[in-house]
Amino acid sequence: MPSNSLTLQSPWVQRFMAWVHERFALPNALLFFILYATTAVVSRQTMHLRPLLHAYDVLGALVTWSFFLTLRILDEHKDYSGDCLHHPERVLQQGLITLRDLRWIALLCVLMQVGFALVFDAHGAILIAWGIMATWTVLMTREFFIADWLTRHLTWYAISHMLVMPLIVFWLARMAVPSILPDTSLITLMLLAFASGFCFEITRKTKGPEEEQEGVDSYSKIFGPHLAAKVIMGLVSGMLLLQSALLLELFPQLPLWMLGLIIASWAMALRQVHHYQNNPSSAQRKANEKAVAMNMLMGYGVIMAVCLTAHGT
Repeated sequence: MPSNSLTLQSPWVQRFMAWVHERFALPNALLFFILYATTAVVSRQTMHLRPLLHAYDVLGALVTWSFFLTLRILDEHKDYSGDCLHHPERVLQQGLITLRDLRWIALLCVLMQVGFALVFDAHGAILIAWGIMATWTVLMTREFFIADWLTRHLTWYAISHMLVMPLIVFWLARMAVPSILPDTSLITLMLLAFASGFCFEITRKTKGPEEEQEGVDSYSKIFGPHLAAKVIMGLVSGMLLLQSALLLELFPQLPLWMLGLIIASWAMALRQVHHYQNNPSSAQRKANEKAVAMNMLMGYGVIMAVCLTAHGT
């Protein structure tokens, strides 16, 4: 239901789902599920454990989604004042959903995450990984106590916040295999998660000229659309190198056609970002987001599929 047709008298579930649609769209859950599944499969492959997927991985995927929902809620708190000024039309800013509502949802998510650790790992390895990740997340919400400096340096802001992605992957790996320690494959996957998250963050905040707002920073405003596009292309290419390195680390005799899939996805993403570079616009920005997201999905999907196929054979 569109938020402009909702009132405070509308059922709470409808108002909450309007917020979800606006700020944490359910289709994005597919990426979180694939991130967990890929991490689980790679972790078990490197540890020579079988099967590569378990029934409880469905719960693991939901717990993963709950953490990203928690991140979204923390961002809503952190950015609330600015969003009230620049985005008064949003569900939260209209008061249809309150920060208190979101805090209760976040608490339920945290209970899910801690509960999973307690149920599936008696030795505390999952909880330790979660604690490290949660500590960094709390520091993120406090802007590492240098908020003014980070506000003036948007690139360092993104880097500091995207460093949570390797910690998330380590936590996911521990959820799948509590005894796992970082090896070459897991470290490469952690770096891929950082590059992927950083790439999507830059893409998301590279706007069309008609979207730029006074007082709201974007990479297209800081770098200019052409340089911002080149940065995205560089990060997409970095993702390709890490995807290829991980696949070849796991399977040195990998058939070339499997590498061809991620190369084709990389080429399509570059082509789209090049279109934006030549004609920056809101439509091209949205197309960039789709192309980069599809490239991320293809990379993780191929890695997972290769592991599962090799296991099946």
